Amino acid sequence: MTREPGAKGSLSHRMFVALVVACALVAVAVTAAASLIYQSAFLSDEHEQLASECRTIASLLDLAEDDATVLGELDMGDIRVTLVSPDGTVTYDSGADAVELPNHADRPEVAAALAEGTGSSERSSDTVGYMSLYEAVRLESGEVVRLSVDRAGVVAFLFQDLAMLCGLAVLLVGASWVVSRRLSRRFVRPILEIDPASGDGVAPYEELDPLVSRLNEQHKELVQRMNAIQDAADMRRDFTANVTHELKTPIASIQGAAELIRDGIARPEDVQGFAGRIYKDAHRLSVLVSDILTLSRLDESERSGDREVFGAAERVDLLSVASDAVERLRGRAQRKYDVTISLSGVSTPIMGNARLLDELVSNLVENAIRYNHPGGRVFVWVLPQGGRPCLRVSDTGIGIPPESQDKVFERFYRVDKGRSRDMGGTGLGLAIVKHAATYHGADIRLVSKVDEGTTITVTFPKQ
Repeated sequence: MTREPGAKGSLSHRMFVALVVACALVAVAVTAAASLIYQSAFLSDEHEQLASECRTIASLLDLAEDDATVLGELDMGDIRVTLVSPDGTVTYDSGADAVELPNHADRPEVAAALAEGTGSSERSSDTVGYMSLYEAVRLESGEVVRLSVDRAGVVAFLFQDLAMLCGLAVLLVGASWVVSRRLSRRFVRPILEIDPASGDGVAPYEELDPLVSRLNEQHKELVQRMNAIQDAADMRRDFTANVTHELKTPIASIQGAAELIRDGIARPEDVQGFAGRIYKDAHRLSVLVSDILTLSRLDESERSGDREVFGAAERVDLLSVASDAVERLRGRAQRKYDVTISLSGVSTPIMGNARLLDELVSNLVENAIRYNHPGGRVFVWVLPQGGRPCLRVSDTGIGIPPESQDKVFERFYRVDKGRSRDMGGTGLGLAIVKHAATYHGADIRLVSKVDEGTTITVTFPKQ
């Protein structure tokens, strides 16, 4: 039966079959080798015995006057006796009529005896599976006496004990069957006990080390991905809840003020105040929506790896961007918060997106203004450090507690929620800074002490 392409097989079954076949082949090979060794030893012994008897008969014939008569009176059992004259003519044969036999001068054992005094050989017998053994001795008269006997070869030996050999084969196969099944199960069981879901599997065999190591790595990668997916889901859920909450507050305020004006409940002198509240909350909504859209596009860029979401990169002077942001915020900082902003640095061109860089600088400066003390200062530097463009914004403000410093770049995170809302912040400024820096391949470093101020450094890659 042929196995369909792609069909799976059992390792235990394959090992079992392989072991059984190997044991069977070994049994056959051992039996054949043992038979050959036995036959070689047996035939060697037969040759020695036949040679001894041949020498004995030769001694007897050397003393006799009529060799044929003496040979005819001997009872040699299954041994065939042949007497050959020096010219190869057969003068006597105990197994056939000498007259009908051909000349034996070319027979190896006869030729050797005529030349050297003794000769020995063996040839396949007329009986299938048997060997004919020959021993010859030259007599004093010059004639050669030859003894021959048929003995079983390997094939005949095997067929003679066929039943025993079949029984032995069955016994060996049965034993190999049992042993192979136990061994295959024993070898495969540790493999089956490997738990790919544990993440700390140990290879039972050296050859499985790469596989088990890869399974452990994939398990860790899967856990990390699942955690990342869960974190992303939690972040989206929190983000949605925060956005909903942040939107409801100004919308409710706008609706309340508008209803008062619409229904004529508000006094004429209060209408301007309500209109101002509507304008302020509408502006807050506009800023919040703008920040949300910016973050969404940054998220899309990070997920897809597409840096063209905000357009093609262009050569931007970081000092010029910082100068525009500082000039735009300086008046309001002085007027509303009594905070002074100063800018210093050198022209530092980088490849990036001007709008995102403006968002990055503006949010850093706005945060430094909002969370400052009256009469405080904000310092903005644009300088290269170690061959890398660098933007640094420092303030003399309230600072950030150590436990909050790792969280301030999260969306909607506020160290002091009440103060943030009073200051008009959306809670997305530093999140935009973080993602805008990532978009440009920049690093962010924050150093802050409570009541002493905060310094945030953004270091861009070498241009």
